[in-house]
Amino acid sequence: MTTTQDPQAGGPRRTDVDRAFLDNATYRSLGEQHLSPREERFEKTRRTVGLVLAPVVTVAFLLVPTTLEDTQHTLAAVLLGVIVLWITEPVPIPVGGFIGVAAIVVLGVAPADEALAPFGSSTVFTFIGAFILAQAMLKHGVAKRFAMFVLDLPGVGRSTFRVVIAFGAITALLSAFVSNTATVAMLLPTAIGILSVVAKLMQANGNVAEDFDPLRLRIGAALMLMLAYGASVGGLLTPVGSPPNLIGRGLIEEATGERISFLDWMMMAAPICALMFVALAVVILLLNRPEIRRLEGVEEYVDAERAKLGRMTLAERNTLVAFAVTVTLWIAPGVVALVAGTESSAYTTVSDRLDEGIVAILGASLLFLLPTKWADREFTLRWSDAARIDWGTVVLFGTGIIFGSLLESSGLAETIGNGASDRLGLTSVFWITAFAVVLAIVVSETTSNTASAAVVVPIIIPIAMAAGVNPFVPALAATFAASFGFMLPVSTPQNAVVYGSGAVPITKMIRTGSAFDVLGAVLIVLILPLMVGALGLGE
Repeated sequence: MTTTQDPQAGGPRRTDVDRAFLDNATYRSLGEQHLSPREERFEKTRRTVGLVLAPVVTVAFLLVPTTLEDTQHTLAAVLLGVIVLWITEPVPIPVGGFIGVAAIVVLGVAPADEALAPFGSSTVFTFIGAFILAQAMLKHGVAKRFAMFVLDLPGVGRSTFRVVIAFGAITALLSAFVSNTATVAMLLPTAIGILSVVAKLMQANGNVAEDFDPLRLRIGAALMLMLAYGASVGGLLTPVGSPPNLIGRGLIEEATGERISFLDWMMMAAPICALMFVALAVVILLLNRPEIRRLEGVEEYVDAERAKLGRMTLAERNTLVAFAVTVTLWIAPGVVALVAGTESSAYTTVSDRLDEGIVAILGASLLFLLPTKWADREFTLRWSDAARIDWGTVVLFGTGIIFGSLLESSGLAETIGNGASDRLGLTSVFWITAFAVVLAIVVSETTSNTASAAVVVPIIIPIAMAAGVNPFVPALAATFAASFGFMLPVSTPQNAVVYGSGAVPITKMIRTGSAFDVLGAVLIVLILPLMVGALGLGE
């Protein structure tokens, strides 16, 4: 990995990983991925099957007589084909969504203007603005500076347990606002550097041979898994922390008419994330117990890394200003609601004018207005930097909203819900919520988290409605569970990143991931309804 001097005045040194942003890891071709021969054969087979199966499934369903209305029948056929494309990935996942959107217009499910309307929604612009802010944090080293600050806290670098937990905390907090994958990719070199320090210490103490590969250490697996899984847990903390959050929230608000503010989401998610993080630390450290407890040399390594960062630059300060303004304005409507109530005119005015999408693009725009070198008219961010954000996820996000909206407007969601409710016999909030969580986790293990939310949440909402249950809690549980997917390298891009480090054998990822899948599912099913009730949501 190389580092280069940022050409923009006042800019810090940055890595190729920071520049690439690495969110397109999900959509790499086989030639760009580091796979074993067996994995490569599986991937080739999976994608080839999907290329053939998607159109076959669509056409076959179109030809099969059903009791559905014509529009619902056609939409169901197209959606089935798109789901096959999302799971098997013969084309990049966003392209699969594009194909589906084109098909629903060509086949007459909806006119183009109606089908594409969700791409102009406030939620899409919330995501775009958040991505641009995150890009600035990565480019100018703000995220890395925060990571080094935490690792340099007194006592952290002296214990393997503390180092692993600290890495998880850093990843979780950063992932609440920055792309999960980019966060993991940014921290990976530091984790490998610390791992090499640990290996040298063990060699000096005679614990391992001189030629021992540090990537084989259990602490290496613990550190890497904490990076990957901590990002998924932290991504649940805010609506912008992960694409499934905004998709699920948008679908829930459309179905129930109840708005979930930025502050409401954080207050609801914070206890769940905290408990999940504790469970994660216990699972990882029990199943991947570090070889040694006390460390020497790590504090010196972190000090050296902090020294390389130098003093905070003007670009970093500008980025923090834009970030602080954005988060403050995101939270402001929730604060007004706590003080004046949701029925007050003050709350109505503030929430209407401080729409999250508008606030996001306002905060992103500040990055192009705050100068770093006024004489040369250099600003904190250039458009070439913004162009590097993960537009693929934005596209996938938009197409997910499109299909969710069409499922509702066409009546197909209600038809699916009634049928599933009758066959499954799910009649209570608890069992529908449990079903939603299990289904979302299973789907997320085989396809992207965003696609999982786009598929599962629109199904859960009508199932709950058909059973006479408020869909708020089950749909929200499905949204949270869609960010899971801990068992396999293909489950999430961050899993793929840490697996590619060579420090995590596939057996350890499956064992640790499956254990946390179960614990996380239990926590969502038990704690989420309590938090929703405590905040007076979903009533």
